[in-house]
Amino acid sequence: MDRISAMRVFGEVVAAGSFTAAAGTLGMSRAMVTRHIAELEHWLGEPLLQRTTRRLSLTEAGQACVARSHLLLELVHDVEQVVGQRDTEPYGQIRVACSSGFGQSHLAAAVADYLARYPRVRVDLLLGDGLVQLAEDRVDVAVRIANALDASLLARKLSVCRSVLCAAPAYLQRKGVPQVLEDLVQHNCLTASRLDTSQWTFYRNGVEASVQVGGNLSANDTTALVQAVRAGAGLSLQPTYAVAPLLQSGELEIVLPEWQPARLGIYAVYLPRRHQPASIRSLLDFLAERFGAEPVWDRLRAIEKIAVGAGEICARA
Repeated sequence: MDRISAMRVFGEVVAAGSFTAAAGTLGMSRAMVTRHIAELEHWLGEPLLQRTTRRLSLTEAGQACVARSHLLLELVHDVEQVVGQRDTEPYGQIRVACSSGFGQSHLAAAVADYLARYPRVRVDLLLGDGLVQLAEDRVDVAVRIANALDASLLARKLSVCRSVLCAAPAYLQRKGVPQVLEDLVQHNCLTASRLDTSQWTFYRNGVEASVQVGGNLSANDTTALVQAVRAGAGLSLQPTYAVAPLLQSGELEIVLPEWQPARLGIYAVYLPRRHQPASIRSLLDFLAERFGAEPVWDRLRAIEKIAVGAGEICARA
């Protein structure tokens, strides 16, 4: 059996956490996945995985193998790219990771349009709010919304992420419209549970101000928080990419528009490679052009003034 293929299967089993999930991703039967792993273990003379009814875990030999097999597969990929570099049309599989909120609202549609342009490419899109490890999870590109990035990774800025404080009209009618930042203490503020968000920081005319907030609902998913705000549960800081259509339709309203939260960057991060595949280069170019310095969701009338006002005062945050 092809040992390179067996190593690819082994890496997928480790990334997916089960034989069944790996089989689904690879498009082969579970029995074939099992056979690949058995052949690899026989060749190396050591068990690589500890199997129980609940989970898989790596043996000491498996831990050593997964790191080195990843390097070997990268080398094989580089050889394929160098030998086939005369074929300039992007091809092959790209594994892309992204948060659920941005992935569902914008990235999935962008990837669909990219694939229509480059039909020889296949994208495996992984959505979730956990921080993926690119090497261990065999991720080619991760789209991250942040200002602090891992220095060991390469990064391409795709766009900007602004946020607004917003609420449903029904909530504001019931609880009143905050007039100053200190009023937020009296309101139900919905927060992201994956972050330490008991303190919200805003900027106005170069001045920074913070306020302690509290509320009865937090969530680890942007879409869930937006729906809760839409239902009148409270106030929340939300990215404009998620709420722009609701602000445009009047289902949500911006609160304290003169105060803006910090502006973040939307980046594609990826591992350094000697030969970057044409598929990855073309995807990065496509996404940077698609989203741009002033993304389409910030060009809606309800957002334009806020986006301009946020300007440079948030760039340093």
